[in-house]
Amino acid sequence: MSQSLNSEAKSFYKSLFHVVGPIAIQNLISAAVSSADVIMLGFVGQTSIASVSLASNVMFILIMIATGLSSGFVMLAAQYWGKRDFEAIRVLHGVALRICAVIGMIFTLAAFFAPANLMRIFTKDTPLIETGAVYLRAISLSYFCFAVSQVFQAGFKSIERVKIVTVITVTALSLNIILNAVFIFGLFGAPKLGAAGVGLATSISRLIELVFCVIYAYMQKDVKFRFSNLLRFRKILSADFIRFSLPALGNEFVWATAFSMYSVILGHLGEDIVAANSVVNVVRNLCTVLSFGMAYGGAVVLGKSMGAGQMDIAERNAKRLLKSTTLAGLAGSLVMVCLRPVMPYVAPLSATASFYRNALLYINAFSIFGATVNTVLICGIFRAGGDAKFGFVMDFIFMWFVSVPLGLVAAFVLKLPPLLVYLILYLDEFEKMPVVFIRYFKKKYLRNITRETDNP
Repeated sequence: MSQSLNSEAKSFYKSLFHVVGPIAIQNLISAAVSSADVIMLGFVGQTSIASVSLASNVMFILIMIATGLSSGFVMLAAQYWGKRDFEAIRVLHGVALRICAVIGMIFTLAAFFAPANLMRIFTKDTPLIETGAVYLRAISLSYFCFAVSQVFQAGFKSIERVKIVTVITVTALSLNIILNAVFIFGLFGAPKLGAAGVGLATSISRLIELVFCVIYAYMQKDVKFRFSNLLRFRKILSADFIRFSLPALGNEFVWATAFSMYSVILGHLGEDIVAANSVVNVVRNLCTVLSFGMAYGGAVVLGKSMGAGQMDIAERNAKRLLKSTTLAGLAGSLVMVCLRPVMPYVAPLSATASFYRNALLYINAFSIFGATVNTVLICGIFRAGGDAKFGFVMDFIFMWFVSVPLGLVAAFVLKLPPLLVYLILYLDEFEKMPVVFIRYFKKKYLRNITRETDNP
């Protein structure tokens, strides 16, 4: 029995590494692009750093929406992959593609035609609004390209074609870094565009990323991710997609908008705290690439077992995923603290912003651990079995009825110091953690959510 369990554990960690390794590399490159943005914009000025940081909340919200819809797609597709039902996966791909394309276009049109109005949501500072509006108009095309490419990449991940996703993303994001330098500094005869150059570089790289996704989709033979899937309809599968995607979408959207609300609160506390937060967020993203990659990647591995009806194996693997991801989160927290000596070299800040940056570093190191535990449970283990509604309820209650109101009161009624306001906002992960663990021990996530379908 012991030998069998050891073999099972080795098989799980091998599968997890197969999925998570490329995802972690992808997230690392993505974080590196953000790092490059901050470092390069540091030569333009602190205002550019702060304005782009605030404007990036628009992309942040779109990422969360696309992630929510993609999670619903992956939830179902990973289980049908375990069942080897390719036709069901193609139908689900078409449903996700239709919805994400429409949402991406809405974001693109809003950013292109009303960028200043979007910036006013996050700040009342005129220089930040003006710089951020220029950036939003330049980056607007990337929103549509990103939304559509995310659906293709989610499809590749659900059938364990993760390496190609990494290759595509690394190529596109590496190009993004190069184009950032070209358009920010005016290299090779290009104009010096500053913050607008960051947006233009992102739009070009996201367009190329989408082209690569489509090319690979038409190359692979089994599941056949094609634009022709847009015309595939299956009432039951479409209903299942809505049933499982909406809670995941709601979860990501509620979390993203609440997190953006944190930025709104900070944006009204001054440029120094905003600039400090933007720099610390870069380091936070770098330190969570492994733990968050394990959380989301683990959902594919667990979902495949559940779709194949192997619930005992799925339960044991869920415990392994929780333990290993928690350790990765703790390691990320420690790395973040150890990076404090190099922070002054990331981007030049004012004396006040530098003071805030050092304090925010420790607050985020503490927050990372809680975020990792909640993410692996809510977005990894629970979603593998289609249980996305619980995460939506948790974030809705604890972020919108606890953290955001407390932050608003602390900032605008009690007028507490910015650092104390920041700490209050970032305690939300620990407020909901006990309830999340109670849900985990009830084991309601262990479900096969596939249906019997025709599979030609």
